[in-house]
Amino acid sequence: MRLLRALGTAVTVVLALLALMALGGCATPTGAGPDAPALPRTERERDDLIKAAQQVLVERCLAGRGLSSEGAVGERREGGTDEAADRRLQGVLFGRGRTELSITLATGYTVKAHTDGCLAAAQRELYGDERRWFRAQVVVNNLRAEAALRMKDDPDYRAAQGRWAHCATPDQGPGPERPDPAVAARCAQKSGLDEVRARLEPALLDQVRAERRDQLTTYRQLRTRALHRAADLYAERTVPENREKGSSPS
Repeated sequence: MRLLRALGTAVTVVLALLALMALGGCATPTGAGPDAPALPRTERERDDLIKAAQQVLVERCLAGRGLSSEGAVGERREGGTDEAADRRLQGVLFGRGRTELSITLATGYTVKAHTDGCLAAAQRELYGDERRWFRAQVVVNNLRAEAALRMKDDPDYRAAQGRWAHCATPDQGPGPERPDPAVAARCAQKSGLDEVRARLEPALLDQVRAERRDQLTTYRQLRTRALHRAADLYAERTVPENREKGSSPS
């Protein structure tokens, strides 16, 4: 239900972003034409714009299929128990049946996704090629995990991990799988594990990024496309409003 609540607040998120852009928190990208929609200045604001545009596109898709995430959230808050309707909403959002997209990462984990839900439709609208975006963003989002996996082969890391396990193990019985967070943090510092991680991770991340540069390039290209498409959506929403108020678009 977390995604449904996020979708239920899509309009509020978009309005806040539009207000930010209207107040001058945007800049036209270098090389863009004079009529190109302005883009947010910071990476965080750009991420927020893409997410908000995706939520708007999902809402449009749901409405086209006779559904509304806001209505589903409202029913739940009022104690609604229509499980069939909830399953239908989930299916329309995420897709049904066999997953069409799948990738197995270097870490051994397999990530899958559908292509027939409203979320997939929104991503196709923004990124252009859902399959390429799926593979690129899954790989890029797991670069740090891949570097962490490689770190386990380093002898200094293995030695520090052994000291950490000894520190976190109670005097009686086997060590806990999930020690108390305060104990884990204290032992990470005492064993030198934090220092080893800080020393090894940058080089390993650089190594992984170099090996995955094709996926990184695809990720950046498709994200840039999504950013401009999100800005276009913003322009499409605001130009009619300006005309209704009797002002001309700048």
